[in-house]
Amino acid sequence: MDLISLITGLPLAAEGGAPKEEGGSFLVSPNIGLMIWTLLVFTISLYVLKKVVFPRIQEMLDKRQRAIEESIDAAVQTRAEAEELLAEYRERLSEAREQAETILTRARKAAEKTEAAAVEAGKEKREEMLEATKREIEAETRRAIQDIRNEVADLTILATEKITRKTLDEDDQKRLVEEALSELDFTALAGEGSSKN
Repeated sequence: MDLISLITGLPLAAEGGAPKEEGGSFLVSPNIGLMIWTLLVFTISLYVLKKVVFPRIQEMLDKRQRAIEESIDAAVQTRAEAEELLAEYRERLSEAREQAETILTRARKAAEKTEAAAVEAGKEKREEMLEATKREIEAETRRAIQDIRNEVADLTILATEKITRKTLDEDDQKRLVEEALSELDFTALAGEGSSKN
């Protein structure tokens, strides 16, 4: 066999090297037996593929499709839940802000009431202290005036006894004390004491 017969697939004649005319390439020239066997093998292969391989491939594709659809459904459901949780969170946040505002308002009002009550209590306490101080001053003034009266009475009696050089009886003492006290203006002393305070 030479190179040409190998390349073309045609056997050459022994004597002249020319190809045989009745033969030809089995791939180019149709052969009924080969065609039948090819169709038979193709049909059997197609049947085996259809019965065994394609269902498995289809099953894998269906599983993959179901997995993708489930993933999409899960993602959609997760997104819906997330949006619902976000809406609930926003609502709770809004409620919390409203409650905080309410608490702050109440705290401000309570602080204002407490401050007003403290101011009022302070005023009342100051008034009470002023009244107590006035009462004390008046009592001290009365005591001082009474002490002055007693002192004036004693001094008057002593002075009269020294001038007259005699001891006065009780009626004379009373009369002299009343005369001396009537000449003194004790209301001016009491007024000065209260006006200073």
